[in-house]
Amino acid sequence: MLDPIKVAVGEYMGRFYAEITPNTKVLIEYVGRGLPKSIQWCPSRMIDSTEEMIEAWQRNDTDSAPTQPYKSPVILVAMARDYTPTGRDFTRQVANAEDFIYPDDEKERIFKVKTVSGDVRVQVVILSQEEPSAKSLAAQFTLFVDGVNNRRMPARFKNLLGNDENWPVVLSTPEVSFFAARGQSKNNCVLLSDLTFKFTAPLYFAPKVEDENNDNQGVPGTTDPSGYLAVDYSVEHPGEAKP
Repeated sequence: MLDPIKVAVGEYMGRFYAEITPNTKVLIEYVGRGLPKSIQWCPSRMIDSTEEMIEAWQRNDTDSAPTQPYKSPVILVAMARDYTPTGRDFTRQVANAEDFIYPDDEKERIFKVKTVSGDVRVQVVILSQEEPSAKSLAAQFTLFVDGVNNRRMPARFKNLLGNDENWPVVLSTPEVSFFAARGQSKNNCVLLSDLTFKFTAPLYFAPKVEDENNDNQGVPGTTDPSGYLAVDYSVEHPGEAKP
């Protein structure tokens, strides 16, 4: 369920990379290096271990060539394994399944949906062998996230009809700061920032054909499911006018 969120965050970092202004000699090489060699995901277990993240990058062979000094600067990104439901002061989850019909479904099938709203922690680490470039990247990233259009992004989820749907991912606050990592060597400038992204993700439900009543409008054995049976309102609410 969180894979689309990770993809969305990766695309978000890619958008930032495309907007970097190379205002130091080192950054000229950095923006010309290409995204895959400039921003890298690290394993989630490293999110609170900056030293491990750096060591992983130093061992990384981005050029598939004989071992050589790691490229600097670089931005390392990790997503924490922990998970926290988003506070109800921000949004509410749909915990009880609700009926719905896709507007573009010609069969007008009835499905059900719940929504999950959660917070994920993401750590961004800037590693450079010279301080001006590290600070420039930090300053430009904080400027990027302060842009109104950069405070939210779409995460793409597949719906029951096999189509992509965009669901929101929102940065909890645009006030982002970078701090010097403890224990860094005198030859490296390491700046890190912790971000929190709030997301909403759908959980779709269709009848289990073998043991649930359904409308028989689906195609068994395919990704085209049957919907739930429509309820006759007059039976459920005798004597009441249909709304």
